Amino acid sequence: MTPRGRRTLAYAVLLGLGLAGPALGAQLPPGFVYLSEVAPGVLQDMRYAGLDNFTGRKVPGYDAPQCILRRDVAEALAKAQAELHEQSLGLKVYDCYRPARATRAFVKWITDDAASGSKRYFPRTDKGTLHMQGYISPNSAHSRGIAVDLTLVRVPAAEQQTFDRSARYGPCNGRADARAPDNSLDMGTGFDCFDVMSQTESPAVTGEPRDMRRLLRAMMKKHGFQSYWREWWHFSFATRTPGPARDFPIEVRRAD
Repeated sequence: MTPRGRRTLAYAVLLGLGLAGPALGAQLPPGFVYLSEVAPGVLQDMRYAGLDNFTGRKVPGYDAPQCILRRDVAEALAKAQAELHEQSLGLKVYDCYRPARATRAFVKWITDDAASGSKRYFPRTDKGTLHMQGYISPNSAHSRGIAVDLTLVRVPAAEQQTFDRSARYGPCNGRADARAPDNSLDMGTGFDCFDVMSQTESPAVTGEPRDMRRLLRAMMKKHGFQSYWREWWHFSFATRTPGPARDFPIEVRRAD
């Protein structure tokens, strides 16, 4: 048998034993995992893989609605999820690893007058100033796999209605029942709401939404994440080795 034949036979044996799992799905850089492998109970509503986001279209690099993170970040989320379950709560992620091409697309979108986007995501903010106001950055921790955008849900979570592109949904800073479908708790604004009400300690947000923001921030801090004061949903994992920005596309995770 030739060396190539022996390698082929060995690989076939590994497949039969279930030991070559990574080769069956999308190839990830070392240290990266699909969140569903580590914390399958965390809900995923990956907005940039669909039409319900501030650009109004699928974002480059998001070829599948899958959350990918560095393994240490995913494991920290799993611990937070387990603790929240004791309160009949859970996590839902909107964005995780973000290909660098997506970040470049966001920056280009800001200055593209022909790309109006979904105004309900920035109802009283000038689209052309989103980068200056700190909502969109050309250098994102998401591209390093250490940042995550997320919220809280009741457990078990209610069924989420399907997004209807032709519907007239209310602004992200308006009533929760008028916004686009989302089965999460009301946090005072929707995800990616580019508005001062999205600041974690916004005085305009009171009652249960304010309490849930504080609970989310406290839980994430306990498990090693730092919050971003402008956006109640954004957290970065505190690490001395953030690693380089990546640009591999998000692809479907196939079953092992």
